Amino acid sequence: MEGISKQALEGVKIIDLATAAAAPWIATFMADFGADVIKVEKPKEGDPIRGWGEQRDGIPLFWQAISRGKKSITLDLRKEKGKELLLELVKETDILIENFRPGKLESWGLAPEVLHEVNPRLIIMRVSGFGQYGPYSSKPGFGTLAEAMSGFAYTTGFPDGPPTLPALPLGDGITGIFGAFGVMVALYARDVQKMDKGQVLDLALYEPILRLLEGNTVDFDQLGLIRGRSGNRLPQTSPRNAYKTVDGEWIAISGSTPSTAIRVFKAIGQEHLLNDPRFKDNRARLKYAEDLDKIISEWVSQHTQKEAVQIFESFEVAVAPIYSVKDVFEDLHFNARETIIKIPSEELGEVALNNVIPKMSLTPGKIKSAAPSLGKHNQEVYKKIGLTDEQLSQLIEEGII
Repeated sequence: MEGISKQALEGVKIIDLATAAAAPWIATFMADFGADVIKVEKPKEGDPIRGWGEQRDGIPLFWQAISRGKKSITLDLRKEKGKELLLELVKETDILIENFRPGKLESWGLAPEVLHEVNPRLIIMRVSGFGQYGPYSSKPGFGTLAEAMSGFAYTTGFPDGPPTLPALPLGDGITGIFGAFGVMVALYARDVQKMDKGQVLDLALYEPILRLLEGNTVDFDQLGLIRGRSGNRLPQTSPRNAYKTVDGEWIAISGSTPSTAIRVFKAIGQEHLLNDPRFKDNRARLKYAEDLDKIISEWVSQHTQKEAVQIFESFEVAVAPIYSVKDVFEDLHFNARETIIKIPSEELGEVALNNVIPKMSLTPGKIKSAAPSLGKHNQEVYKKIGLTDEQLSQLIEEGII
């Protein structure tokens, strides 16, 4: 909105000590809305995620997305001078995010109690594979393990196929979202509820994805039901599936309400199915989902993707073409909403990134910058806490920064 320039999280200062994906995403989501994020990386090595995925001319591409809007400094926390520098930075920080194995910060003399002595208002987000306590707390953890142990992989795939892991860091991403939500709750408690002090947040990687599988939880608790794999169907509603078209493309249909299911029957010219006892209501359709899918599949297989989508849409059926990333880039609606935008990049010239969501009318988010090169902001950040050029040179020689 014209005349409003301040971002919602402007003035919130974050230190991102984390590596890999889940915990760093927390800081990224908050940077999108104006938070000042300092990304702390190992000298010379940097965050291992710089080595993830594809590269262009030696420049990591996934890094551009997950570290956008941040400042990069280098610091070795294992050394005494590194610890002292961090404590100096913490004095003026609102949030510290870390994902070391439980006990690691404590072994460096940086336990939450020590951090809170320096800054009682500091909010400390601790992300780990299995949480800060419990029989598994000392085990290493990654999103893949969360996807496996939460029950997600067990229920994903086709009945005659193996458990299926997602082709993206899903467990990490969901943890990033829940983590950002948790930090915002802690900020609200500190500043709006006037608690006036920070707290420690303990988030295990498996917990957020398990939270979204709550249907499995209550079904097992009340019915002893162990949900298995059902392909592209949903255990709660039918019809819902992916259907192949005559031109070798695919569409997705969801008949998750009675009225939507009725419109599917009308669209395929099978309105008489409304009187078929197998399909009279959702519970019946779930029982005979395979029969229903065969009927819909046969109709879809006689039409191109474009034709099928147009016909279903004319009957207001919830339908969509199944897109490749190329299709995403070319979609008129996505372009109109600027779902993906290009921003300047020091290393790539410009780079396309997913835009900030949600869109806010008064305090919209903004991608401040592409991901930084390693240690790009050392001078800017360290000089703010009083270090001189000579001191910085000495710290570089000693491998501290």
